[in-house]
Amino acid sequence: MAFLLCMGVHAQDAQADKKTRKPLTAEEAKAAIDGLPWKDGPGEAVFGDRARIPYGADFRVLSGPDAVKRLQMSGNRVDEKSVLGMLEHKSEHWWVVLQFDDVGYVKDDDKKDLDADKILEGYREGVAAENERRGGPPTEVVGWHTKPRYDEKSHNLEWAITFMNSGEKFINHQVRILGRKGVTRVTLVSDLEAMDATLPKFREAMKSFQYQTGESYAEYRPGDKVAKYGLTALVAGGAALGAAKLGLFGWLAMALKKGFKLIIVAFVALAGAVKKLFSSRSRSGDES
Repeated sequence: MAFLLCMGVHAQDAQADKKTRKPLTAEEAKAAIDGLPWKDGPGEAVFGDRARIPYGADFRVLSGPDAVKRLQMSGNRVDEKSVLGMLEHKSEHWWVVLQFDDVGYVKDDDKKDLDADKILEGYREGVAAENERRGGPPTEVVGWHTKPRYDEKSHNLEWAITFMNSGEKFINHQVRILGRKGVTRVTLVSDLEAMDATLPKFREAMKSFQYQTGESYAEYRPGDKVAKYGLTALVAGGAALGAAKLGLFGWLAMALKKGFKLIIVAFVALAGAVKKLFSSRSRSGDES
């Protein structure tokens, strides 16, 4: 099953007026979004007892419930408990959604064994099965935009896959920041054509992210909850695990009809492919 995260960069995607049910104009949508309690930089966003992130004058931030409202204004259904907040660049119109999954401490034992080719094969198998099930214009896995890479110092795992549907390309760009009690999911939303220029700025902004005292990866203690999967599963199947909580974030077809140039994050359930991947690894381990 494919879960599509479709998050408009433009204001036109805001919901209809709740009283009249009429679609909001672009001006009304922008006013509604700007009317939320954004906090302009410079400042520091504090996400409860989980994490914090300092940000500069070019950014504005929404925390917790207010970030959920912004997402819902785009027609999105979200797991409200998971949303930490969102960080938006005010002039370049790219933004970041931060969510926390309390899955426990994810061991990075497989950090040197991230097999990009096998993971991509798994995505292709999952997408092909979904195309056959759903019918309609097929989604194609074009390839890696950024191959999975893990930073042992920051404990950040990053990857991006390029997909295509109905002649339109879209990119799934994800970062996972490992912590003591779980993983922060970071989703980058940007205009597709601006993605390559946005990435260095996005990475620089995320360098300031830090877990609160007692929550960082390095502060793991024996007896803490440990996740049942590692880095490979975060890339190959972790998105699918989070998709059930996340819900559907809109419809790809709707976005394409509107002609929006969006980054669309596709959460593809790869249960069969992931199971095959880990089964083969298990057999290899048994044979060695």
